[in-house]
Amino acid sequence: MFGKKNGNFFSDGSQTLEQSDPEFIDLFSKFAYGEVIEAQGANHPDLTDARRSMAILAALMGCQGVDAFSMMVPVALDSGVTPVQIKEIVYQGTAYLGFGRTLPFLKAANEALHERGIATPLAPQGTVTTETRESAGEETQIRLFGEHMRGFAHTEPAETMHIRQWLVDNCFGDYYTRGGLDDREREMITACFIAAQGGCEPQLMGHIRGNLHVGNSKEFIIAFISQIMPYIGYPRTLNALSCVDKVTKE
Repeated sequence: MFGKKNGNFFSDGSQTLEQSDPEFIDLFSKFAYGEVIEAQGANHPDLTDARRSMAILAALMGCQGVDAFSMMVPVALDSGVTPVQIKEIVYQGTAYLGFGRTLPFLKAANEALHERGIATPLAPQGTVTTETRESAGEETQIRLFGEHMRGFAHTEPAETMHIRQWLVDNCFGDYYTRGGLDDREREMITACFIAAQGGCEPQLMGHIRGNLHVGNSKEFIIAFISQIMPYIGYPRTLNALSCVDKVTKE
């Protein structure tokens, strides 16, 4: 089981948290790696150990939990997440968190991979060129959200058209078209980025629609949001679940 892999998960360098804070670790571990893992409503047949780990890594980026992220990368590798997938989660986070908040996680991912003897750089995953990124980005938006996204970059108002162009070219053209993760996984981690940082409920609702459009069911979405709750807290989890409820009632 996923939870059984976390016996030596916590460490602050010189002294493990199990040594310095045994009562807290007992409370957190029993909940996060017991109740949460085993709860019926927090599970789904499609939420494999690997996908659960992907969701947690993305959530830790969203809430800026870089220390916990460093601890989680080895667990993710042991759960079947590939080095390429870990890097793709970090790379895609740049579009939703910005470079300033992503850089520490890129460094942490590299350090964790090097500790496992995994050399970087990894195999390239890009699939677009300067000439094809706009068309590929638009086709990705249409695939994720529907035909109404065609021509999105050139819609009004004119004064913010450049932002919509960047969304097409950069967010969906540069990042979503890369290898390593499929559409369902990319929409899952995007929802986790947004839910974990809070205050972006309109964008979260948009990506809940995207999750549904690519085949992630309401039950699957509730399951992965439930799994990230120990890492982002109850308020942001409840806000995310409220967004799911609103979207699925539309």
